[in-house]
Amino acid sequence: MHLSALLCLVTGAQCFASAARLPESPNAAAANGSFTWDRNNFYLNGDKYQIIGGQIDPQRVPREYWEQRLQMAKAMGLNTIFSYLYWQDIEPSPGQFDFTGMNDVAAWHQAIQDAGLKAVLRPGPYVCAERDWGGLPGWLSQIPDMKIRSNNQPFLNASANYLAQVGAQLQEYLVTNGGPILLVQVENEYGYVGNDMDYKRALSDALFAAFPDVKQYTNDGASALLSGYLPGALSVVDGSRPQNAIPERDKVITDPSSLGPLMDGEVWITWFDSWGPRNGHAGAADASGDIDWMLSRGYHFSIFMFHGGTSWGFGNGAGGPDPATSPMTTSYDYGAVLDETGRPASSYNAMRSTIAKYVPSLPDVPSTPPLQSISEFPLTPVAGWFDDLAQKQNGTIFDSPKVMEALGQTFGYILYTYTATTPSSGALRPGSDGRPHDRIIVYVNGQRRGVIDAIYRTPATVEVSLEPGDELWLLVENLGRADNGFSDQTKGIVGEVTVAGQVLTGEWTHYSFPLAQLPEGLSGSEEVVVDEDDGLPVWYRGTFENSESGMAADTFLELPGGVKGVVFVNGRNLGRYWTIGPQQQLFVPGAWLEETNEVLVLELEPRAESRVARGVSERTWKNNPDPDCYECS
Repeated sequence: MHLSALLCLVTGAQCFASAARLPESPNAAAANGSFTWDRNNFYLNGDKYQIIGGQIDPQRVPREYWEQRLQMAKAMGLNTIFSYLYWQDIEPSPGQFDFTGMNDVAAWHQAIQDAGLKAVLRPGPYVCAERDWGGLPGWLSQIPDMKIRSNNQPFLNASANYLAQVGAQLQEYLVTNGGPILLVQVENEYGYVGNDMDYKRALSDALFAAFPDVKQYTNDGASALLSGYLPGALSVVDGSRPQNAIPERDKVITDPSSLGPLMDGEVWITWFDSWGPRNGHAGAADASGDIDWMLSRGYHFSIFMFHGGTSWGFGNGAGGPDPATSPMTTSYDYGAVLDETGRPASSYNAMRSTIAKYVPSLPDVPSTPPLQSISEFPLTPVAGWFDDLAQKQNGTIFDSPKVMEALGQTFGYILYTYTATTPSSGALRPGSDGRPHDRIIVYVNGQRRGVIDAIYRTPATVEVSLEPGDELWLLVENLGRADNGFSDQTKGIVGEVTVAGQVLTGEWTHYSFPLAQLPEGLSGSEEVVVDEDDGLPVWYRGTFENSESGMAADTFLELPGGVKGVVFVNGRNLGRYWTIGPQQQLFVPGAWLEETNEVLVLELEPRAESRVARGVSERTWKNNPDPDCYECS
C-alpha cells in the first residue's frame, strides 16, 4: 500500500477532498500480473481473457464446503468467481474486525486461486444482496450526522476504515501481486438511487488505497447506467435479459474512460424468496440461451447466483417498507445453478453443455452424495425464555422506548416491559408512526394478546385493557433491515407507545436478546411445563445420532408443529423458521455435525408441549395460513 494512501485512511476526514487517484505501477504489474482492456477485449497478462463468471458469496457458505463449491463452478466451465463481502459480519461492532471462519476473505481467495480460478471483488460498503441493510452494519445508524451512501464524511470515514482492513487481508491476492483478483467494484447499483459524482470519486479513492493498482468497475441496471457510471471505471450493466441490457451500455455511456468490453455483471437466474403466507418459491431456471448469446459474441458475464447458499443466523435482509416489510427467507437458494446444499440444480447440466461449446475439455463434474434422512426425535421443553427474567439479565430503564441500536444491539430480539400507572383500554399502537418496523408479540400479565406484524400492509389490531399495576410486554423481532440501503433502518419501537391514543408514560425496561450465543444452562436443563394459554416463548432441546460425514451428512431439518422461531445445531445458529413459508425446512451442513448432535429451538409461539424434529433428504416449498393473522394482507 502506498504511504500516502495509508495516511489518508488513518487520518480520514481531511483526505477525501484532496485524494488523487493512485497511479498504476507498471513495473510491479509487469513483474507480477496485469489485467487490462481495450474497447472490445480483456487481457490477462497480455492474453485475451473472456470472463465466464458466477457469483458465490463466501459468508453464505460453510467454509468446509468452499472447495467443493468452487470445483463445481470450474466443472461447469466458469473461470471467474464474483463475490460480495458483508461489512456487517466483518465489523460487527465499531472497530472490532472478524476475519475468521466464513469471514476469512484471504482464505476464500486462496481457495479460488488453488482451484485455478480468477476473482472479481465486490466489497461494498453497500452490496444489496438481500442482506440486512444491504450488508451495512446496523451500528452506523447511531453515528452522529451519518448519511449512508452519500458524500458524507462519517460514512466515508467508516467505509474507508473497513475497506483498509479488507485490503490488508487481500494484498497478496491482487492480480498485480500475482493473485486472482482482477477487478474491484465501486459501490453497487448506485445509479438506481443517486448520481453524486463526489461520493463515487471519494469511494473510488478509498478502494484504490485499499487495493492499489487494481482496476475498478461500476455495475448498474440498464436504466441507471448514466447515473451510476464513474469516469475511469469500466461501466458494466446487469439484468436478466442481456440481449436487451448489454447493448444499452454503448447507447448511454459516451465517456471513453468508462468504455471497454461489454459485460452483464449479474445475469439473474431466478429470484430470492420472501416470508409470507402467499409468497411462492422462485424455483430454478435455465439461462442457457442467454449464455449462448453472450459467449457467441465474445461478451462477458457473471451468473447471479451460481450458488446462493444460506443467510445463517439473522443475516437476511428485507424489502420495503412500502409500507409493508418483506423479509427474505433464511434460504438463499435463489433457484441457483448450484442449489443451497451445493448440489447441481436441473439447470446445471444444460448450462454446462452450452459453455462446453465455447470452452473445450471441461473437467468432470464432481460427484455429490444424496442428503441423509434422520429419524424423528423428540424436542423437550427445557426453559421458558422469560422465566426469572430479572435474574437472567439486567434490564435498562428509560422513560420511553429506545430503538435496538441505541442499546448497542444489531440483531435478534428486544423485550420492552412496562407497568401501567393509569387505566387505559383500546387499540395498542407501537411507535409514533402507528406501524411496527418489525414483528411485535403483545403480552399482558404474561398472557399473549396478539401479534402486530409489519409484513402486512394492514397489520392486525391488538386491543389491550390495562389497570394500574398490570404488566405490558412487547417482544420485537428484527425481521431484517431493508436491503435498499436508504430507508429508516432503526429496529425496535420507534417513538411512543399508545393505547387508544393515550401515551403510556413512565418507566420502560429494555431487555436485549441478540442471540449471538446461546443462553447458558439450556443443555443441562430439565423438562418444564408448556402453558399453551400464556403463549410465552419456550426453548426446546433434542439430540440425534449421525454416522455420516461431510456432504453425506447434509440434511434438511423439519420442525412439525412449529409456528416461528430460530434453531441452533451444535451451537450454530441455522436461522429462522416460520410456518407461513414458503421455506419449510432448514439446511443443516453435514460438516457441522458430530456423532451426537444437540438441537436447541427457540419457539416464539408454542402451541404444544410435545414436539418432534426430523431430518429429510428432500425439501418441500409450501405456504400455510398465518395463525396470527388469517385475514391480513
